[in-house]
Order: sequence, then structure tokens, then C-alpha cells
Amino acid sequence: MQKRLFPRIAAAASALLLLAACGQSRPEGPAEVLLHTTAGDIRIELDGRTPLHRDNFLKLTREGFFDSVLFHRVIADFMIQAGDPASRRAPAGTMLGESDAGYLIPAEIVYPALAHTRGALAAARTSDEVNPERKSSGSQFYIVWGKPFDGATLDRIQQSVTAATNGEIVIPDSLRTIYETTGGTPFLDGQYTVFGRVTEGLEIVEAIQGVATDSVGRPLEDVRIIRAEAVRK
Repeated sequence: MQKRLFPRIAAAASALLLLAACGQSRPEGPAEVLLHTTAGDIRIELDGRTPLHRDNFLKLTREGFFDSVLFHRVIADFMIQAGDPASRRAPAGTMLGESDAGYLIPAEIVYPALAHTRGALAAARTSDEVNPERKSSGSQFYIVWGKPFDGATLDRIQQSVTAATNGEIVIPDSLRTIYETTGGTPFLDGQYTVFGRVTEGLEIVEAIQGVATDSVGRPLEDVRIIRAEAVRK
């Protein structure tokens, strides 16, 4: 069984995101953000069915929050993670993942419509033990790469997901087919908020997830988000 994503983020008080108070009107439906990285461009669609996460990601993008942050945690055949503001000027060997935007976002788990298939954009969070409501980090996110699983392995993953979600999440046949062919991280389904997907630049995600890393997953050569740009609001 692969390691579950329990990113190291600082504890923070939970807060609903009142973007109107910041002078920003809420877009309807999806929105798009372009991540200009040192490895190439990744275009992401933010899903309208997760408006709190969509609006928060747009807000941080407009503020330049993601500019110059690293993909600080990369695990081959799993995912790439970013959004720690402390990573901007972190020397080599510095432990990262403890910082975020300073607030939490209520979970918006829309399953099975939004699942951990390859290219999914999801919010990092702390573990169930300290975060039973599964609230999301205000800024740390990950992009799924994953790998294909055979039917027997998916059956075992289903047992694990059943236990983790009190039987609420059942992986449908349509998703099983995707997980058996293209791949993803089905063991996270129903437990983290998926709020978007990569629409262009999946080959860049593949390249990043394959870089050499240290023992805690930090790339040996920094992979940086040069600039995040809201391209469709």
C-alpha cells in the first residue's frame, strides 16, 4: 500500500473565504490558471463544483502567492506538491511543508465526479487524527500522477477506502477502468478535496514527478513555479 498524503502544514484556525470582502466577485463555473514553472507550463482548470477552493486558488494567484514557490515534495508514481510560502528562498536541505496561507478551507469532496485520476488537482491537509473534518490547507496543493492498478489491487484499495470513509465511498466501475488503464491515486478518494484538473502540460507533471529527490521528497534541483497566472476568470 502506498503512503497516504499527510503533508506537513502548520496548524491554523479554520475560516470561510469571504472573497467579496476583498473586492473580488465570484466567477461562475470553472476557471483556469496557468502555472509557469522551471520545467514548463501547466494549465489547470478549477472546477465550479468546488467554489471555495476555486475562489481561494484564484485569489492567491492574483495576489502572487504562488510566484516563486517550489514543488517541495515530489514522490514518483504518486504526486507533486507545492504551495509552501517558506519554500521561496529555502536553502538546499531545508525541511519544507510546515507553512501555508494561515487558514483552512472546509472540505468540498464531490465524489465520484471529482476523483484522484491522473492530472487531478487536490488540496493537501493534515491527518484525520488532528483534522477529522478533513479541512484543506489554505494554499498547499498537489497534482496527481499515480500509476495503474490491477483489479485485485483495486479490490484491496476499496477495502482501505471503505474503512477510511465508513463505507461512504465506493469506487464505481467507470473509475476502476480509468485506474486500471491510465492510473491515479484511488486510495485517496473521498478523503481529500479534488478541485480541478490539468488540461495542458501533463507531460510536465510527468517530468517533475520523475526528478531525483532527497529522502523526504524534495527535488535535488529546485523545481519552481515562476509565476501563476489567472487566464480565464
